[in-house]
Amino acid sequence: MEKKILIIEDDKFLAQLLAKKLNQEHFHSLITPTGEEGLKKTEEENFDLIILDLLLPEMDGFEVLKKIKENEKTKRIPILILSNLGQKEEIKRGLELGATDYLVKANFTPNEIVEKVKVILKS
Repeated sequence: MEKKILIIEDDKFLAQLLAKKLNQEHFHSLITPTGEEGLKKTEEENFDLIILDLLLPEMDGFEVLKKIKENEKTKRIPILILSNLGQKEEIKRGLELGATDYLVKANFTPNEIVEKVKVILKS
């Protein structure tokens, strides 16, 4: 059965590239460009993993992460933060709020991100 992945990312090009790579690896991915929309989707559907950007319009990724982890229905979904914010404080905050892992966009290729997704979903 295909694992479902939600990509909450406002960079359309990156989101589509990731979705394409994930789909090639037999994952089913869905893209939402805003935190609000992403939260709505987590309420409506079950996801095996969420890839979350932090710099989002309307509601930032930290807020989205917090809300997902506070919700009984969604709190067990692993969340992979994928952000340009690479400061230690931001990484620490993301992990403390419950993210499974934190990747700085500039340091990883889409293929490496897909590999990380596979590792998280196996554990």
